[in-house]
Amino acid sequence: MEAQEARSTIRVIVAKPGLDGHDRGAKVVARALRDAGMEVIYTGLHQTPEQIVETAIQEDADGIGLSVLSGAHMTLFQRLMTLLRERDADDILVFGGGIVPEADIAALRELGVAKIFTPGASTHEIVSWVRANLGECAEPGEPAETGSGAGSAG
Repeated sequence: MEAQEARSTIRVIVAKPGLDGHDRGAKVVARALRDAGMEVIYTGLHQTPEQIVETAIQEDADGIGLSVLSGAHMTLFQRLMTLLRERDADDILVFGGGIVPEADIAALRELGVAKIFTPGASTHEIVSWVRANLGECAEPGEPAETGSGAGSAG
């Protein structure tokens, strides 16, 4: 089998799942990632986990960033992670931000979510984390940094 040529540009899906209509934070994060030289596909509002996973697979994304402000983060992240496993796409790194109680972050890590940015995270922090975990310095199969951040990708 021929080795696949490495893509130098990080490709990230930024998505707003569920009924939450507040997308300013997601758009700010998408712009910051673009300004940092990454390719960003913003899916728009009211996306289902199925739509997000399908987009990520079709676009050959390295990562998915979910913005969840609705309180449905446990259900949405769990469904997304299940779908990624079912589609053999669990190599796509999932991170998120928004209003996620500190008590839920450990449960999200157990589901396989690599990072949650809570309210107050700077775009610099988010860009640095994405670059470190999806960029050239992140080797395939290496576990990504986990834990709560100091801010919001919401």
